[in-house]
Parts: sequence; structure tokens; C-alpha cells
Amino acid sequence: MFLNKKFKIFLNYFVGPVIFIWLSYSIYRQIQEQGDVHQSWRFIIAALTGPQAWKLVLVSILMLLHLGIEAVKWTILMRNIQPVSFGRAYRAIFSGQALAFNTPNRLGESAGRAVYLEEGNRLRGIILSVVGSMSQNIVTFVVGLLALLYLRLNILGPAYKIAGMSIFWYNVLVFMVTVGTGFFIIIYFRIAWAIKIVEKIPFVKKHRFLVQKLEDFHERELTNVLFLSLCRYVIYVVQYVLLLQVFGVHVAVVNAACMAGVVFLVITMIPTIALAELGFRGKVSLQLFGLLSTNSVGIIATAAGIWIINLIIPAIAGSLLLLGIRLFRIKMNKAK
Repeated sequence: MFLNKKFKIFLNYFVGPVIFIWLSYSIYRQIQEQGDVHQSWRFIIAALTGPQAWKLVLVSILMLLHLGIEAVKWTILMRNIQPVSFGRAYRAIFSGQALAFNTPNRLGESAGRAVYLEEGNRLRGIILSVVGSMSQNIVTFVVGLLALLYLRLNILGPAYKIAGMSIFWYNVLVFMVTVGTGFFIIIYFRIAWAIKIVEKIPFVKKHRFLVQKLEDFHERELTNVLFLSLCRYVIYVVQYVLLLQVFGVHVAVVNAACMAGVVFLVITMIPTIALAELGFRGKVSLQLFGLLSTNSVGIIATAAGIWIINLIIPAIAGSLLLLGIRLFRIKMNKAK
């Protein structure tokens, strides 16, 4: 028991600094390897002294707001296993951003948040976070589907191709997204039913305690979480539109919002690592916004600005917060 306690104390004061050093190095190394980020960074610095500087500041404030909304979502999701204050949840969201940085499609995000839960609740917390991810993906798919339809009907002509995709395959994509979106919505609002089916799998049945709390979500809670996800998504779109204006990409607001919706949909559908995401975002943005504007530099700068403000800055802040994490609560023996 004594050795076990000593080992826990060692981990408490060792893990945080190691994670911080690893994340800091990863962030620095990958920023250096991003070819577009250096030119985009000069664009951003120049924008800070221009007449549109207030929009850049507003985008940064909106980043804090959408992470705050995510913190509220997380408190709702964790309510069934452990009450979490907004302040603690807010710190957990930033820490999740840091650990998500090196994982495909941000899978490490839930683990980064879970360190702010009690020891016995961390695995269950990771499982419950799946509901939050599902709600955000449903919003992304529904709005992305509407954006695809708008793009098809109002922007693309019969001769247009996007990244070599013909109109036929574009229509196939729309159909597949429609089917997938419907499936996810059904699973989301019938999650208790889905879990009861999954529990019949021997491995899941053996570890039922990890997933059983998913059955406790009521339709009202799920709807509230979905609404918060929609609010967060609207902020994403507003950020994108504002940065396009900052960098001189002159596109009608409705068209810009539509293109941003398609960009978010593609990024969600295709697994990426956040470290390599900027180049991918840039290519997708050029393909789409290039249909409406020839300002390639401004389009790339917008993608880089979103990447820096919504991913890099929170990841750096989250890595600093992880310095102070304590994985275990040590009960000290009182002197007799």
C-alpha cells in the first residue's frame, strides 16, 4: 500500500510536466512544418493594424464563447455520474483540446477532459462524451447537407467539377450524407435502445458499467445538448465569414456560410490529425471558395486563422493547464 501511494504521488507530479513538454514540442514542430502558416501569420499580424482588426478580435472572443458552450454541454453530459462546475468543465475543455492535437479526428479530446473527473468516473466520462461528439456531428452533417444542396442548386452548373468529382458523383455524395445523417439522428435519440442491443455483445456485457449510464439520457437532455451544438456550429460559421472579410475574400455572406458548412462537413467525414489539418483545410477551402473568389492567399489565410485561433491557441492553453493535473487523490495518514 505504501509503495502504491508513493507511485501515485510520483505520477501526480510527473505526468503533467511530461505531457506539457510533449505537447509543446509537437505544437512547435508541426507549426514549423506547415508551409502556409508562415505567410498566413504575416497576413494575420498585418490585419491586426488594419481597419478590420476588430473582426479578428471578435473571432478570438467567439473562440472563448464556443468553448464555453462546449463546457456547458459537458456539465450536462457528466451530470449522471458526477456534478462538475462550469469553471472545472471549462478547464477540462481546454485540456481536451491539447490532447486532441495528436489524435485522428480529435479522439484524444475526451481523455483530456476525463482527467478532471474522479478516478472511478474517468472511463465512464469518456464514454458519455461520445453523446456530445454525436450531437456535434449531427449538426455538422445536417447543416453540411443543406449546404451541399444549396451549392448544387445555386452555385454549381452542369459542367462544374470539384476536385475532379462530376455532378453524378456529387449527387451520390449528397445521397450518402442524407442516409448517414438520418441513421445518426435515429441512433442519437434512441441511444438507450441502441445500448441495450450493443450490451448483448459479450465484451460489452462484461463491461456494462461503462455504458449503462448512456441509457439514462432523456430526450429533453439530448435535445438541449443538440441545441448547444447548433449554437457552437453557428459561431464556427460566423468566425469563418468574419475572417474571410478580414483577409479580403469578397463573397456574399450566404455563399460564404454555405461553403464553410461544406468545409466543416468534409473535415468531419475524412479522418485527419489536427497537426496535419491546416494543409488539408487549405486545399478543401481553395477548392470550394475558389469557385467564388480568386483571392487564394486570403482563402488560405482564413483557413490558417481558424486553425490557429480555434485549435492552436486552445491547445497551448490546455497544455499549460495539464501541468497542474493530479491523476490521483492521495489520502494522507493523520499523525497519531
